[in-house]
Amino acid sequence: MRTPLTILAAAGLAGTSAGLAAGSAAQAPAPDTPALTYVFSIRAELLPPIEQGVVDGLRKRFIPISGGHVDGPRLRGVVLAGGGDWQTIDKSGRTEVYARYTLKADDGTIIDVVNPGMRIASAEVTDRLARGEPVDPAAYYFRTTPRFEVAAGPHDWLRRSVFVARGVRKPDHVEIHIFAVE
Repeated sequence: MRTPLTILAAAGLAGTSAGLAAGSAAQAPAPDTPALTYVFSIRAELLPPIEQGVVDGLRKRFIPISGGHVDGPRLRGVVLAGGGDWQTIDKSGRTEVYARYTLKADDGTIIDVVNPGMRIASAEVTDRLARGEPVDPAAYYFRTTPRFEVAAGPHDWLRRSVFVARGVRKPDHVEIHIFAVE
C-alpha cells in the first residue's frame, strides 16, 4: 500500500511534504492582512420581540424592524419597515442572528440586505439584551457578514466586495457599522 508520503515522493514532491511536516510552513512569511474600510452605518429601529419559545432546546425569537436610517461616507438613505432579525439563542450565551431588511438609498435605489452573524455574551448580558436593557457594547461580541442585493448602477459596488460589521444593541434599535474588506 502506498502512503501519502510515498505518493508525493513518486510525484517528485517528497521534499515539499517533508518540509511541511518539519514545520517549514511556519517559516514562510505571513500573507498580507486585508484592510478594513468603513463604508456606512445602519441604525435599524426595532419593535418588541416576538418570542417563539424553546425549539429543540434553543430559544427562538423574531425582532421586527420598523425603519431607520443609513449614514456614512459611501451610502446614505433609510431602512424600510418590514424586515426583521430571526434569532436563535443557546444556553451558553451564543445568539445566531439572521437579519433580512431593505434599504432605500438617497437616490431611490432599493438595496436588499441579508445579514447573518452572531452575538456572544454571558447569560446575564444575554438576558439583559433580550429584555431591552442598555448594555455596554464591550460586554459582548456582536459581528455580522452583510451581503447586499442591488441592481446594476451607482451602488453595484455593494455586490463587488466582502463586508464585515460590528453590531451594537440598544434598547430600541441596533447599530450596524459596516466595513469593506479590501
